[in-house]
Amino acid sequence: MDELAITVKIADRPYRMTVKAEEEEVIRKAARLINEKITEYANTYAFNDNQDLLSMVSLWFSTTSLKAQTENRTDHDDLITDLKTL
Repeated sequence: MDELAITVKIADRPYRMTVKAEEEEVIRKAARLINEKITEYANTYAFNDNQDLLSMVSLWFSTTSLKAQTENRTDHDDLITDLKTL
């Protein structure tokens, strides 16, 4: 597996990391989404520093992930029930 040394910027700070080549696109997309959400929160809410924005973005991503997990579990359970019915 090929590894790449990349740098992503989050909240105007560069982070250098080594990633698998096949993960580079996903990591860059994630960093872009984080920065977009930071900008959205900065334009919407009062904040003292980037730490406040990063905390709110972390909370947003966490709740979004948990909701998706719950929906996937429900869909999975419904599918199993339907398959048993068949």
